[in-house]
Amino acid sequence: MATNVVQDRLGDLFVREGLINQEQLDQALHEAQQTKTRIGFALVKLGFVAEDQLTRALAKQFRVPAVDLDKVKVEDKILRLVPEEVAMKHRVLPLRKVGRTLTVAMANPTDMGAIDNLKFITRYEIEPVIVGEYTLQKHLEEYYGLGETKMQEMLGDLLDEEVEVLEEQEEDFSVAALEAEVDKAPVVKFINGLLTDAVLKGVSDIHIEPYEKEVRIRYRVDGALQAVMKPPMKMKAALTSRIKILADLNIAERRVPQDGRIKLKLKNRVVDFRVSTLPVIFGEKIVLRILDKGNLTFDLAEFGFEPKAKEDFMSAIANPYGMVLVTGPTGSGKTTTLYSALSKVNNEDVNIMTAEDPVEYNLHGINQVQVRSEIGMSFAASLRAFLRQDPNIIMVGEIRDLETGGIAIKASLTGHLVLSTLHTNDAPSTVTRLIDMGLEPFNVAAALNLVTAQRLVRRICGNCRVEAEYDDQVLEMAKLPDGFIENVPLYRGEGCDKCDGTGYKGRQGLYEVMAMNAKIRKLIMQEVPTDELQAAAIEDGMLTLRMDGLKKLEKGITTLEEVMKETAAGS
Repeated sequence: MATNVVQDRLGDLFVREGLINQEQLDQALHEAQQTKTRIGFALVKLGFVAEDQLTRALAKQFRVPAVDLDKVKVEDKILRLVPEEVAMKHRVLPLRKVGRTLTVAMANPTDMGAIDNLKFITRYEIEPVIVGEYTLQKHLEEYYGLGETKMQEMLGDLLDEEVEVLEEQEEDFSVAALEAEVDKAPVVKFINGLLTDAVLKGVSDIHIEPYEKEVRIRYRVDGALQAVMKPPMKMKAALTSRIKILADLNIAERRVPQDGRIKLKLKNRVVDFRVSTLPVIFGEKIVLRILDKGNLTFDLAEFGFEPKAKEDFMSAIANPYGMVLVTGPTGSGKTTTLYSALSKVNNEDVNIMTAEDPVEYNLHGINQVQVRSEIGMSFAASLRAFLRQDPNIIMVGEIRDLETGGIAIKASLTGHLVLSTLHTNDAPSTVTRLIDMGLEPFNVAAALNLVTAQRLVRRICGNCRVEAEYDDQVLEMAKLPDGFIENVPLYRGEGCDKCDGTGYKGRQGLYEVMAMNAKIRKLIMQEVPTDELQAAAIEDGMLTLRMDGLKKLEKGITTLEEVMKETAAGS
């Protein structure tokens, strides 16, 4: 309702200024309502008035400078200050930064909601300048990559010869039109270039998302998604089908999810892509998980364990029997930690067996089994089979139920080292979770060697690290220990070309390592509450996730925002 009132007022202004007549105003208001655009956009679209005339009238009315975007070249580092979603939602284009003030072009400089939102996101004071909405829309599309220009710019330097598809089988497909389309050079070159670009940039996942009027491609870098381009709609079906062919999926089946793999040789590197398709209302959403062994480190020394935590963890995996659990949410690096532990104990005199869903990396010298629940090959069934295969070390991808947990504990009590994961928030609550599953407390106490809870936080970019200041409200929310802020300088990344303007480069683990001792085992058998277990572990030298996060703050490794996002104040 408020928007209509504003549009009516502006329309009356244009009539008073003699730019249009009442009949043209009524027609433009109807057009704006139908197309959900502003009155100025509709007037220019209908050809009733030149945009520069409208802009001058609005600048005079709002007493805000006007700008000609055709004469302005916006730098990439300025564009990165305002995320694409925010720029498109509020119709704003950042132009330049002077000190702590960011100048933005807006079609409606009185939109205080947009200005306040920009202040919050960018942490700059906002100075609006006015621009015609028709021109603004054109430049937003140009700068934020809504079309072929940005796509060609990004992939122009990537040569088709750099990519070799391995294990691709060409077959006759029933959808003849699609088959003809996916083999065309632009589609092949685009997909090859996209996959190559993602690997070179250290991306963990590629998201290809179809919507009603656009296709959006996003990368997940250091745990955060960022939009990279929007290829032309006419390529949508061909892009989807090309990826499905590479992953050996059925291109004719669009109603059910499908999973597959692509193996590419990029120069001298072989990279696996795990492909997942999901039917959505405007097509199929595709996510490609990049499994690049070249970027993988299994060196626990580089993970960021504090000295006691590292000593406890190494001691636990050196034991010939018992159970080591790694807990945390999806994407917190649990599997990598377990693989690293296995690589430490992997030698010719031990038999190591793993049950995984899915097998992410192939490790030489380790017998890896793919869990397939649909044919009865569950974690529990795999574990039973393992015990007949004379194993020394067993890794179970996840303990999800009583049956799996029971066999794992039995194995750990009969001379095997068992490694596994669980979805809990912290180390002490893992014990409660196991008992809640139905496992006997005395078995849990006897079997457990160690529980590690972990999170991943983004590292500050070393190239643009500067001291950070936070207002009192943020510091109060953080609930930092007394005297911490006075004695520890906090840092953030200012944003540079090396980190794509994000201020972050790479990730760092936070670890809560609870090693078993006689007191903790006794408390587990007494089924004490989680907070008592935590207190006993802290007394024994355990750092909680928040404590470990504060250690990383002291070292200038990460930001206060990342620690607050990944750890609870009371922990």
